[in-house]
Amino acid sequence: MNRAFSCLLKSVLVATLAMSGLASANEHGAAAPAKADAAKGGTLYDSGDAARGIPACASCHGAAGNSTIAANPKLAGLPEAYVYKQLMDFATPARANPVMSTYAKALSEDEKKNLAAYLSAQTAKPGAAKNKDIVDLGKKIYRGGIAANGVAACASCHGANGHGIPALFPRLAGQHQDYTVAQLQSFKASNAATPPAGARKNSVQMQTLAKRMTEDEMKAVADYIAGLK
Repeated sequence: MNRAFSCLLKSVLVATLAMSGLASANEHGAAAPAKADAAKGGTLYDSGDAARGIPACASCHGAAGNSTIAANPKLAGLPEAYVYKQLMDFATPARANPVMSTYAKALSEDEKKNLAAYLSAQTAKPGAAKNKDIVDLGKKIYRGGIAANGVAACASCHGANGHGIPALFPRLAGQHQDYTVAQLQSFKASNAATPPAGARKNSVQMQTLAKRMTEDEMKAVADYIAGLK
C-alpha cells in the first residue's frame, strides 16, 4: 500500500472514531468536554505551579516553546492533539521519562489540554542543518525512505516540509538534531527483548521504522530535519 495513502487512511479512521465517540456521548446526554484555555496554558507554561512542585515549562523548553537546549525539544507549533497525547503518555509506562513523567502525573487533564492549546498556537523558530557531509543522505531518507530496509519516507507522514499531520504526526521541521536522534534511538531500543528503562514505546510505527535504521542514518535525517522550515 502507498505510504502516503496509508497515512491518509489512518487519519480518516481516527476522525471517524472521534466522531463516533462524540455521537455516542451526545446520545446519552453527556456534557461536551470543556474547551481548552490557551491563556491558562500559557501562564502555567511560563510560571509553573510552585505549590505543587511543577516548574515553569519555559525553563527547559524555552520562551513560547522554542527551546535553545539541544537535548530538550522545541514544542512551539506542535499539533494540539499530539502534545496532549504525549503528556498523557508520559504518565504511563509507554513513555516513561525521569523528568517529564513526574510532571505529567502532577498535571490535571485540563492542564494538559491547556498547555497543548497554548503550544500549538506558538510560532516555531527555524533551526539549521550543521553537517553538509550527511545532509544529502538525510534528504534522501526523509523524502524517499530506505527501500532496501523497508523504511518509509518520513515525508509520507510528516509532510514534505516537516509540518506534520495534526493529531497524528508531529511537526519535525527545525527540531534539534540531538533530540531527534535521541528519540529515534529510544524507539529502536524499545524493540529489545528487555527494553532499557525509558525506551519509547508509544508508537508501533516509529518503533518498527527506527529498528531498521543505523545510527548514521538517524543522524543524517535528523540533520536534514533541523533545516526544514
